[in-house]
Amino acid sequence: MADASSDPAEPEEGTVESAVRRVEPDESEELSTEELRRRVEDEYDFEDFTPADMKRMSPEEWEAVFDPDTWITGPELLDRVEADTKRRVLDRDVFARVERMANPDRVVAYSDEGYAVVYEDGSIEGEGTVLRDLKPSVALCSMDSYEAPDLPDEDLLPRPMEVPQGSGEFGNLMIQLVAGALFLSGAVLGGAALFTADLGVIAGTAGILFLVAGGVLFFTVANARLSDRFRAEEYRNRLRAVGMEDDELPEWLPESARETPGLDRGAAADAPDGENRD
Repeated sequence: MADASSDPAEPEEGTVESAVRRVEPDESEELSTEELRRRVEDEYDFEDFTPADMKRMSPEEWEAVFDPDTWITGPELLDRVEADTKRRVLDRDVFARVERMANPDRVVAYSDEGYAVVYEDGSIEGEGTVLRDLKPSVALCSMDSYEAPDLPDEDLLPRPMEVPQGSGEFGNLMIQLVAGALFLSGAVLGGAALFTADLGVIAGTAGILFLVAGGVLFFTVANARLSDRFRAEEYRNRLRAVGMEDDELPEWLPESARETPGLDRGAAADAPDGENRD
């Protein structure tokens, strides 16, 4: 997910930058700030502003409609980011483990495809899909007009062995019953074709069609169950990769994404996967 508060080009992974930093206006832009503001207000629904809308906005549009002097920072920003990210995990919009860490106070989210660390001043570092997913959330949560959700109380991710083998078993059972009925009907019609001279061809043809339809439905159920099994195992592997089985952090996470006693902001920014923000 792209960040509308940064340059159009995707930043290099592993850098530290502010998700709510100011962007200098383009001197060559044709529209005035007031004209651009009116256009943006007509195009976007700010009563229901989402990360998807944030992705569509350009830096100039962002600067035209949002006042940087009203941006929320500090512990309140981290509270909002933590609640918003956890809600997105519960809604299956983001896959990540989300933790609040101290020294310095920060929100850490990580998965098997990257990580992100959010600090009190709105700066964010990381890499991969988690970084791209969290940038719009940080920008939204820094806006006073954005209503962050309440912090969820339930577990965000299940243990690997708690993942069901598949879903929709009731639907599969219904399809199997229909397939069985078609098979039985096909067998009856096929048998009738052997003993009925007048309707033998018609009954035989109908019986074959019923048998084929039943076979297709049985194949569909078998394929769906196999796909469910593969998806469940893939999800279990992703959960294991983020330590949901043994509660161990992934080895590749930098120090800034770990609960390290005495770690200060300078040390976090000097970690191998990040560099200080200008």
